[in-house]
Amino acid sequence: MKKMFLLSMATLALIPTFLFAQGGAETKKDDKVVIEYWTHEDANRQSLEDRYVTEFEATHPHVTIHITRQSSTKMIELVQTAFAAGEGPTMFNLSINDEYPYMAAGRIAPVDYEAAGYMDADELEKTYLKGMLDPVKMDGDFYGLPLELTNWSLYINKKVFKSAGLDAEKAYPRTWEDVVSISKKLVMRDGDIITRRGFDFRYPYYLESMVPMVEQLGGQLFSADGKEAIVGEDAWVTWLTFMQDFGPNGENLGSPTYKNARSLFNQDNNDVAMCMTGLYQEARIKNDNPTFFNSNDWMVVPFPVFKNAVKDEAACYYGHYLMVNADASDAEKSAAWEFIGYMLSHGEEYLNTVNIIQPTKELMTGEDYHSKPFSDVFAGDFERGHVVYYGANSREIQSLLRTAVESVMLQNTDPYQAYLQLKSSAQELLDEE
Repeated sequence: MKKMFLLSMATLALIPTFLFAQGGAETKKDDKVVIEYWTHEDANRQSLEDRYVTEFEATHPHVTIHITRQSSTKMIELVQTAFAAGEGPTMFNLSINDEYPYMAAGRIAPVDYEAAGYMDADELEKTYLKGMLDPVKMDGDFYGLPLELTNWSLYINKKVFKSAGLDAEKAYPRTWEDVVSISKKLVMRDGDIITRRGFDFRYPYYLESMVPMVEQLGGQLFSADGKEAIVGEDAWVTWLTFMQDFGPNGENLGSPTYKNARSLFNQDNNDVAMCMTGLYQEARIKNDNPTFFNSNDWMVVPFPVFKNAVKDEAACYYGHYLMVNADASDAEKSAAWEFIGYMLSHGEEYLNTVNIIQPTKELMTGEDYHSKPFSDVFAGDFERGHVVYYGANSREIQSLLRTAVESVMLQNTDPYQAYLQLKSSAQELLDEE
């Protein structure tokens, strides 16, 4: 298929070249090794990993680890630009649907089992819950280890509900139609500008949160035989119509142009009542706003479904897998996998400090996980969901979904025409594989 790794030299010039792993160079065992680790921002995780770096460097004096942190969306762009230039960080993590194309293109090194602390692939696979390593398995080898497994449920600020005369415990939304009707009661505007949203979506994570909405209506991203893209015209048109009605050219309840609702929720500033996010959000609330966290003013409820749903689907779950650049030197790869193994040996600390889940059998069946507030909601939505789509073209598919959503919400494109364009473009990608 056509590769969409197009690089602007102007953009490349903005990226410090010292951040890139020096591909292919042979490094002697006693030589200094520098590992460039790129990851998304998380204040709670940062404090842990900075400590892990200090501890690891103390026992590996020949290794220096530099960490670059950006927002999730910026990190996707930074990694893509770096690999497009034929270079990249020594190790990094992204959501699997953003990482898998690098695997498919041969840009990722297989796990060094011994360095990571395992005898072989079999021992590694047996450590994790069934299927959790499937997305990073290729030709009998594994190409990543999961930093976190995530799904999204619905967070609710009960005070905002109460301000509109609603009891969140009783009136929380079970359906997408409920989301709309409740949002109408909660929304506040200054002219056409929304100052308080009842709910808004996780733009631009359409594969994770919106494809399941289409699946609820009977549609599919791809047919079972993998030959047809955007299956089920009625389901896709119904969903795109719903998004158009939700947006600024419809009921004006939310939009991709506003700040991510998840990032506002913690502050409890009466500007958002509901958002979709994961178990990790609890640790962020506790860190950002302990008073709100310790109050009884927030709750988590299951992912909604349409009233006329033919299938009960929750948000897709996805993994952020730690991966190593195939172009790194042997010494860099070995040190990177050893550092990854060291970080992931602290699964309970990641869970208790950051509320992120490393899906080992030991952790997922343990008391620490099940004692987290609303962990039962997330566990239930795991059962109702499936892994996010990942493939050689997953980034491009995500981009096409974004174009379709923004066209109906922002340009007021007819939903049927948006569906036709989406299907045509996705089918072209599929046919080019």
